[in-house]
Amino acid sequence: MTVTDGRRSGARASGRGAARAAAVEQLSRADRVARGKDARAVAALDSHAEFRPGRSRDPVGLLVGQAQSRVPELVPVRHGRMLVSAFTFYRGAALPMAADLAGAPSPGLRVQLCGDAHLSNFGAFASPERLLVFDINDFDETLPGPFEWDVKRLAASFAVAGRDNGFPAKARRKIVLAAAEGYRTAMRAFAEQPLLAVWYAHLDIEPALVEFRSQMNAKRFKATEKLLAKAHTSDSTKALGKLTTVAGGRRQIISDPPLIVPVEEVFSDVQASAIYEQIRTVLGKYGRTLQSDRRHLLEQFTLVQMARKVVGVGSVGSRAWILLMDAGDGAEPLFLQAKEAQPSVLAEYAGRSQHDNQGERVVAGQHLMQAQSDIFLGWTRAPGPDGVGRDFYVRQLRDWKFSFPIEAMIPAGMTIYARQCGWTLARAHARSGDRIALAAYLGGSSKFDEAIADFAETYADQNERDYAALQAAVKDGTVESTTEI
Repeated sequence: MTVTDGRRSGARASGRGAARAAAVEQLSRADRVARGKDARAVAALDSHAEFRPGRSRDPVGLLVGQAQSRVPELVPVRHGRMLVSAFTFYRGAALPMAADLAGAPSPGLRVQLCGDAHLSNFGAFASPERLLVFDINDFDETLPGPFEWDVKRLAASFAVAGRDNGFPAKARRKIVLAAAEGYRTAMRAFAEQPLLAVWYAHLDIEPALVEFRSQMNAKRFKATEKLLAKAHTSDSTKALGKLTTVAGGRRQIISDPPLIVPVEEVFSDVQASAIYEQIRTVLGKYGRTLQSDRRHLLEQFTLVQMARKVVGVGSVGSRAWILLMDAGDGAEPLFLQAKEAQPSVLAEYAGRSQHDNQGERVVAGQHLMQAQSDIFLGWTRAPGPDGVGRDFYVRQLRDWKFSFPIEAMIPAGMTIYARQCGWTLARAHARSGDRIALAAYLGGSSKFDEAIADFAETYADQNERDYAALQAAVKDGTVESTTEI
């Protein structure tokens, strides 16, 4: 791990060599502690409260610039989803925030970043052992970089969501402090544990829920239990009933343009047989990125149909496909999702990836940060109809995937959730960075927590101004948007 002496976040710490997140040198524990404490001279703990927007910042311009690499007819859908609220705007505005964070003070302690660690990018899903685990679940922007970028992205998301939910300032601050303290105390605990113990650490959500029962009223506890029970049914079989129908004796994906469009309709001028021949070739390349037993499992499934699907908020417009596979004459479905991986929004500020394939970048980052990952997680490169090769990562579409309903949370529930997100982010960072130096830098006081809470409220103010700027750009016709989808 390196400690830089510049203000710009330890950014661009050289391409491929330094792209290995915080590669820990063989130093003594005392040396690593000293390195963490010395980093306070570069960026004091209270300096994390600072946010000074640059005079030339142009968040709307950055967002519009992203449209150049996206499906043109879906770009207005993205802008429309961002206009729903200040929080949905924040979800889609990872690039403007990356540009803002790049100019902030940084101790230069690098880890593998999620790159978009807002509170809705945490959730529950099935582990390979069929347990419901809680973890970060979006790695589109993952890249090595300064640890505090993820912490600030997470903290500000709670401030923004708290405002959307109508929480008073005191309640919002308590929530953000819970996230920051959860991160700091978890990192200090991980610093005292053997590396293998850190590597195996994970959060089984159902036993964890029992621990928090005393902090929840009976009605909300029961409602949460019901939601988690429902998550166990969210899988390929359920998706089969929701997303497909049988026509002419053949199972096919239901067309619902522009949200879901079968590939035969997207490329109506190309023979379906030619399309699927190419898709099977791409699937073969993807299969080679899986470990051998999982590749064998994949080979038991055959491709039935493929469709383009609109996903998320910030991701809208990037190419995403769902693939219906089957291993048992229509009775054993598997839905995969292939999502386009473009260069991370952090790349301009933290240095480009060591991986030439952006799908591999996502998969490598996910494996490094997640305690347990989807068994079908892999990557590939596929040529488009325009002749341009594009990178994709592939995973199951649904496997007990569950997101907590942020808009329905009350302050007490969001505080519990914030603490768990902080713990989870710290565990992810401790796997790739120098947890001992990080713990020494963060310290035992609440100074870091308070600074992050100050930053979160200040940035929530900026987010509201940026949201208003997008609204104005749509109103005057500068930016195209549709809110009907």
